Amino acid sequence: MVGERKKKIIVGISGASGICYGVRLLELLQRVDVETHLVMSRSAKITLGHEMDLKVSQVEALADQCHKADDIGASIASGSVHSLGMLIVPCSVRSMSEIASGVTSTLLTRAADVVLKERRKLVLMVRETPLHTGHLRTMTRLSEMGAIIAPPVPAMYAKPETISDLVDHTVGRLLDLYDIDVPEVRRWKADKS
Repeated sequence: MVGERKKKIIVGISGASGICYGVRLLELLQRVDVETHLVMSRSAKITLGHEMDLKVSQVEALADQCHKADDIGASIASGSVHSLGMLIVPCSVRSMSEIASGVTSTLLTRAADVVLKERRKLVLMVRETPLHTGHLRTMTRLSEMGAIIAPPVPAMYAKPETISDLVDHTVGRLLDLYDIDVPEVRRWKADKS
């Protein structure tokens, strides 16, 4: 049918600690009918070597399309490319700050800027603590611009038994923001006793 197109979502992975969240996000997205576009920062590739026993090529293989961080001419740098939006998981303070200022230096932050200007959904899993006032002001500015700030905060009501349980629940809740449901999310059920 003319005009029909497969849904696309952009996944950014920055160099912040917690790269397992971004990898798991890509794994879960493979189970749904959404085309994934991945861009990893140079720092993310370094962090991957420190935090996981995976190669960059293995992470890239989880996405439908991969874009180099320095390829400012990539399709996801244009608002004419339709997408559901973008998640940056994890999101470093540097990437967050570039997006908030609108002065972008890589495809990761340029794609996020485009998502905001097109009024699409941008979710930033900011991975930093503690936060100083400058961080909080930057997050407020981004929220006012339409971004969703979603740090990885564990939900203990899900009774996680492993780190993987924590990661799955957190990533699943991010996907909820795009109406993408995955069975890894354990939903809150109030005790009726």
